[in-house]
Amino acid sequence: MSTTIRMPEVLANVTEAAVQKWLVAAGDEIAVGQPFAEIETEKAVVEYTAETAGTVLELLVAEGDSIDVGAPIAVVGQAGESAEPEPAAPDAEPAAETPAVSPSATDPESAAPVAEAAVQSPSSPAPASAPAAAPSASAADAPSASSTPAAPATDEPTAGRRFISPLVRRLAREHGLSLDEVQGSGPDGRIVRRDIEALLTDAPSASAPAPASPASAPPASAPAQTSPPAATAPGAEPELVPHSRMRKTIARRLTESKNQVPHFYLTADCRVDALLAMRAEINAAGTVKVSVNDLVVKAVAGAFRDVPEANRTWSDDGMLQHGSVDIGIAVSLDDGLVVPIVRGVEGLSVSALGAQIADLAERGRGGKLRPDEMEGGSFAVSNLGMFGTQSFSAIINPPQAGILAVGAARQMPVVVDGALEVGSVMSVTLSADHRAWDGALAARWLAAFVSRIEHPLTILA
Repeated sequence: MSTTIRMPEVLANVTEAAVQKWLVAAGDEIAVGQPFAEIETEKAVVEYTAETAGTVLELLVAEGDSIDVGAPIAVVGQAGESAEPEPAAPDAEPAAETPAVSPSATDPESAAPVAEAAVQSPSSPAPASAPAAAPSASAADAPSASSTPAAPATDEPTAGRRFISPLVRRLAREHGLSLDEVQGSGPDGRIVRRDIEALLTDAPSASAPAPASPASAPPASAPAQTSPPAATAPGAEPELVPHSRMRKTIARRLTESKNQVPHFYLTADCRVDALLAMRAEINAAGTVKVSVNDLVVKAVAGAFRDVPEANRTWSDDGMLQHGSVDIGIAVSLDDGLVVPIVRGVEGLSVSALGAQIADLAERGRGGKLRPDEMEGGSFAVSNLGMFGTQSFSAIINPPQAGILAVGAARQMPVVVDGALEVGSVMSVTLSADHRAWDGALAARWLAAFVSRIEHPLTILA
């Protein structure tokens, strides 16, 4: 009997993933534990290994297509067996009378499932007497309405189709598309996500102005009114670029943070002349190379050693006091960022810390971080100094309780013992979770950090 392989949950709380690359082909013999596919989530690419042995009868998902966790991706069995996948569990559909909930009235964690639950079943149309509402985001992406409504998408595979993923069915429902009218580009003509997105991108914009009726035209004697060129010029309409999984996750998590975490901010200037001189001396020795960021992260760990009560995070059940200093390092990508965690920073030498940061950053940019390397931590550092940014504030990445935004070192006039001189100054801004840190605690921690930066030998101690 054939076995259906389903999209695994490679990362906690991830509901959607994509097959970035198949490591097997139809007809291949596979063994348990053999690399089967590279699965991409919004945070990482994970190699998925086979959990059953046999012959790959069919691959159900094209490379790059996103589907729901638990949806069929392949069929494995004995050569010559039917490759028909087992039916997927039906999508959880709410009762027709379930009221729609405005996303603005909910927290972001629940906004996505609520929005999906609010989509009415095709068999239960909205009452005709309901007042017209402002178009939703999905309505704006849908094709222009006509006098004949489009046939609703069904939850069952269309005749002649062997398999339609739950994700594709859901997208079709949300945008009022009939799967009978969609030309599939997946294996064996299967409809995949990009087919739906292509239709939405090519569809006329719902927000385009309708042509004026004769009754509303100005009198012949009135001067003709010219519309702004941007509204009528060819190519003026914006192109709809589908969100990547990472961009959706960044939007969701940072919206959650700003809505749920009470941020407050403290800013300080640090003299870094001695720090820069020490770094130059270390690098000139030729044995190791350290960056300013390596020294900053090590100084952060030292500040937690000076103010250990600050190394804590909020939870609903109580305050979590951390024994080790685990620091997230913001790594910029082409279309987003990741925040891998360096654990036990207080016990690492500056050179070992720098090597770990470089390794995590390289694998982060290549999408090769393990899920556990991006979980946890009590604090984070975001450094934009290399771009010349003087100062900025960063958003906390829960469950962490704070993040330090580091600007560029710049030369400016400073006063020392009543005399004016030129010094190198670096501005930093601490964003803190007021549930875990009070103002005085944050001020003590920031003062400890500044002291270590301005007396850099203490960073090495």
